[in-house]
Amino acid sequence: MRARFLGKDPTSQVDNSPTLFATDRTDRVTYIAQGWKVTDPQVLTDVGPVPDHETLIEIPEDVLKFYARRYLEQEGER
Repeated sequence: MRARFLGKDPTSQVDNSPTLFATDRTDRVTYIAQGWKVTDPQVLTDVGPVPDHETLIEIPEDVLKFYARRYLEQEGER
C-alpha cells in the first residue's frame, strides 16, 4: 500500500501538523490521517472503549477539506 499526500493544516507549524493522505488500496477507498492523539478524559469517556489496535486522533476541519476536494475531483471524472 502507498500513501499520497493530499494536504496539511495550513495554520500548523512545520513538522507538526495534521495531515491527510489517500491510499492506493484496490479493495476499498481509504485515507490515513495524521493528527493529535486524543487524551482528553471527557472525550475518551464520551467515545467509549477503543480497541488496542486503534487510536483516536483529532484533526482540524480545514484538513478534511482536502478529502472533499479529492472527492469532488473524482466525481467530476465520472
